[in-house]
Amino acid sequence: MALSDPQSITISGTAYSLPRVSTGENSSSYLDGTGNVRLTLSSQYTNNSRIRRNLRVDHTKITADPFVPAQNREVSMSEYIVFDVPRVGYTAAEIKAVHDGFETLITASSDVIITKLLGGES
Repeated sequence: MALSDPQSITISGTAYSLPRVSTGENSSSYLDGTGNVRLTLSSQYTNNSRIRRNLRVDHTKITADPFVPAQNREVSMSEYIVFDVPRVGYTAAEIKAVHDGFETLITASSDVIITKLLGGES
């Protein structure tokens, strides 16, 4: 079952509309009109009785090449969250409770733990 179409994400104050561009048995992708922002949701069922559910955002932009400043080049990044759970033993509510704790951790004090992680702290 796919999410509503289109999805929306705001990056640096710019809202991107992401219409669905593909749907598979266990995945869906949403892409903005420029091709620079992609949202992917997927589920993978492994042989060792685990399920991996993935939510991923890919972002692409053009920037100055630091080695050849007169030229531009395309760069990209991605961020994703993976829920790696056993097929039995956790309810959706229990998984959500762990996620809520994770979300509280990463958003506490204006996302300070993310800022520190991006600065190389561990």
